[in-house]
Amino acid sequence: MQAETDREAGGNKGVSDRQIRLKIYSPNVLNITLVDLPGITKVPVGDQPTDIEARIRTMILSYIKHKTCIILAVSPANADLANSDALQMARQADPDGSRTIGVITKLDIMDRGTDARNFLLGNVIPLRLGYVGVVNRSQQDINSDVSVKQALAREESFFRSHPAYNGLAKHCGIPQLAKKLNQILVQHIRTILPGLKARISSQLTAIAKEHAFYGDPVESKAGQGAKLLNILAKYCDAFSSMVEGKNEDISTIELSGGARIHYIFQSIFVKSLEGVDPCEDVTDEDIRMAIQNATGPRSALFVPEVPFEVLVRRQISRLLDPSLQCADFIYEELVKMSHRCLCNELQQFPILRRSMDEVIGKFLRDGLKPAQDMIAHIIEMEADYINTSHPSFIGGSKAVEQAQQQVRAARLPATVVRRDGVDADRPQASEKTQKARALLGRTTGVNGVITDQIQAGCPICC
Repeated sequence: MQAETDREAGGNKGVSDRQIRLKIYSPNVLNITLVDLPGITKVPVGDQPTDIEARIRTMILSYIKHKTCIILAVSPANADLANSDALQMARQADPDGSRTIGVITKLDIMDRGTDARNFLLGNVIPLRLGYVGVVNRSQQDINSDVSVKQALAREESFFRSHPAYNGLAKHCGIPQLAKKLNQILVQHIRTILPGLKARISSQLTAIAKEHAFYGDPVESKAGQGAKLLNILAKYCDAFSSMVEGKNEDISTIELSGGARIHYIFQSIFVKSLEGVDPCEDVTDEDIRMAIQNATGPRSALFVPEVPFEVLVRRQISRLLDPSLQCADFIYEELVKMSHRCLCNELQQFPILRRSMDEVIGKFLRDGLKPAQDMIAHIIEMEADYINTSHPSFIGGSKAVEQAQQQVRAARLPATVVRRDGVDADRPQASEKTQKARALLGRTTGVNGVITDQIQAGCPICC
């Protein structure tokens, strides 16, 4: 025992929190487990660290804090028991004293005229499990090879002959302490046995379900291949069912699967396209400057098409960002669907689950880039050819007509309120400005046409 202690903690008063397990087999001892914890050291000596007291306290509390643990608070009788470190720590872990036994040692070397009778009766510091007084072998007895049997006989003689303890037979002696511990152990087993049996039964049921869930072991190559194909087929069915909305565990909390994809297209994407203002960041000066640059050294009799197409193409390019964002949203939802569809059978194959997750994730990532490229090509195609024959397109004559109506409305008296609800007192743009805006007014129609085409042609990334 000493050699093992020196090996773990060193031979110079070192302390280690590693357990040393010692089993004693004998027909004369109780079937019980005891944990011998070190005493509290106030001043470090030898190889002990400076915070030795805090370390030992932490070690002791880590054992005695458990509710199923019985605490033996050992205190010497020749010291003030009211200041006992053992009783103090026992009260910290067991405030009501329901699982603490007080053990008082060194009763044979107390000062003359003093005894520990009141402590043994629990009159000073009461404990529910009471106190037991013992007389151990001294170091001289150990050096003189006094046997345990001789020490027990000497202890019994001491308590029988001492006037303060001869009437406290059930409170004195190592045999009485062993008997009390055995009684507590039996009572404790009776108390926790029903709950312990219920927990064991519950665990056995859970283990049996898990074992049945794993199925029979697959050892042959053919069986392993069939198992893999079965898992992959179940994954494909689960993914398809989630897209179609036919999965069994339909969520009532949030949109998922095909419903989420539909929401992204019809709500988020459509609103982001409708939120693009075709006239934003285009000033009257930009329009006039584009028209003048398109006429060259001559004055134009009519509004040229070139500046219109240049300005429209610049505005069409603004539809690219919301379209790419839509593709990212769809990709993220597909990844979430993939994670949900990894069936429970893969729990017994963690490596396969991880591999499938990596392969499927790579497949979706590889599909995202072509989808983004296709979206960019669609925007470029719409910008390359402006379809002025579309029914929604506002041609030049119609745009001029709308501009003239705005000019006439601006000339109405200040007291007149226009049909659109706008007060005529508000400053209106000049006639020249209105005519200049008529050019870009056609862009609204173009934007509506292209938006409809993009909504109908935006690809999914897989």
